[in-house]
Amino acid sequence: MEISRRIVVAGVGLAVTSPLRASAADMESSSMYGLIGKMTAQPGHRDELVRVLIEGVSGLPGCLSYIVALDPLEPEVIWITEAWQSKEAHGASLTLPAVRDAISRGRPMIAGMSRVAETAPAGGYGLSAPAH
Repeated sequence: MEISRRIVVAGVGLAVTSPLRASAADMESSSMYGLIGKMTAQPGHRDELVRVLIEGVSGLPGCLSYIVALDPLEPEVIWITEAWQSKEAHGASLTLPAVRDAISRGRPMIAGMSRVAETAPAGGYGLSAPAH
């Protein structure tokens, strides 16, 4: 079950709700939640896994930013950077049918995962301000 949670933590979709410029002052009272994860694909499956991670899950409730990136030096490594309105919003996403489907399709292509950092986003370009 740990891999099921980690695939979502590490990447299920690219979802940027709006390209607003949000300042740290705008975000001070928020309880945003962020994750940075590293996923290693099974040999030869990186591109297919990336497709699973980013297709069909844009607009996840509470997701402010979801970036899936390729590592230029390690051909099977994928980096995922997420920003959520709250830790609770992230947790709730794990129960959505689209997310659960991505988990089941992606799991066989994953060789390894690790959470690099849990963060508290303060703002930045492309990060939507949470609704207050």
